[in-house]
Order: sequence, then structure tokens, then C-alpha cells
Amino acid sequence: MPYTPPLKAPPGERIQLLDALRGLSILLVVAYHFGYDLVVAGILPYEILANPVLAFFQPFFAGLFILLAGVSSQLSKNNLKRALVLTAAALLVTAASLFAGSLITFGILHLLTACVLLYALLEKLRLTLPAVLLAGFLLSYFEITRFPVVASADYFPIVPWGFLFFFGVFLGVPIKQGKFPDWFYSLSIPVFPWIGRRTLLIYLLHQPVLLGVVWAVTR
Repeated sequence: MPYTPPLKAPPGERIQLLDALRGLSILLVVAYHFGYDLVVAGILPYEILANPVLAFFQPFFAGLFILLAGVSSQLSKNNLKRALVLTAAALLVTAASLFAGSLITFGILHLLTACVLLYALLEKLRLTLPAVLLAGFLLSYFEITRFPVVASADYFPIVPWGFLFFFGVFLGVPIKQGKFPDWFYSLSIPVFPWIGRRTLLIYLLHQPVLLGVVWAVTR
């Protein structure tokens, strides 16, 4: 197995910049969903969500979230465990959406579950660049053959989003090998890294909290 140089970050510590970017991405997701909830409740006009500026940036911060998940998979010590946690979270989202009357069968967590699980399998086979290429082929095949064929209120199809995840995996290689500039590993950022280390919990809890706020406002 090829030797992988250690991270430039201090032993046992995370890369704060990655956590900060993850924190930023989840805050942007929460802000978008809050705006969506306010529009659905009739508090804000639909034009708020339909404006071209938001239409441009919404895929950007969703893509950032997915890209960083790919990078994290390269840095993770146990991707199979991550995949199982994401599976449970995705099933919880589907169950909650069923009760909410807006079924989500293949949202962003379902996409990440599929990608992390596939990468965990390829990782066990000790594949690196070939793993990325093979994963891209498999993801394309699944999407072309319309698998899974389901309707989803929040839909993140494997193509093209899966390619962004595996680009993150590929990008994680030089990051893991310490080939990025020193400031990338040593930069200290307040607040955002703390948020970024809790993205999954925030993602699972933010909609019930936001809907509670909207309910309180409308009442």
C-alpha cells in the first residue's frame, strides 16, 4: 500500500478551514429553507425564491456541501460507519417528510449516503483514482437507467451531483498528503468550524425548528 504523508494539521486536530466552509454551507442551506418556509406560509412573496440571484447561488452552496462531503470521505478513518449514520439520517428525513405531506425519497442526504457507501466499497478494494473513475461510471449508469425511479420533493440526482462528490474525494488526496499551502492547515477561524462539526445534527433539526418559528409567527 503506498505511503501517505501525514496531514500538516497538528495530530488529533481537524482542518479548521474545511470545518468553517462546512459550517458556512449548512448556514446557507438553513437560510434558504427558512425563506422557502416563509414563502409557503404566505409571509414572503414567491418572487423572493424566484429571483435570479438566489437561483444562481442555491446550487452553489448545495454543491459546496456535497463537495466537502467528498473531501471528508478521503480524510475519514471509517467511511462505512459514516455511510450507516447517513443511511439512518436519510431514512429519518424520509419518515418525517411523509408525515409533513411533502415526501423526500432522494434528497441530499440520500445522495450522500449512496456516494459514501459506494466510496467505502471502492476504498475496501484499495482503489484510488480508478475508484473515482469507476464510481463516475456506475453513478452515470444508475442515473441513465433511472435508478431509483421515484418522485422526491427535494431531489438531488446522482448525476451531476455524484460527480461533484467524487471530485471532492479526488481533491482530498493532495489535502491529505499535505500538498496545500501551510495556511490551509493552520488558519484559525472563529465560530464557523464549531458549526461545521455539527452539520448533520443541524440539518436534521433545522426544519422542525424553522417550521415551529413559522407556526408561531402565523399564529
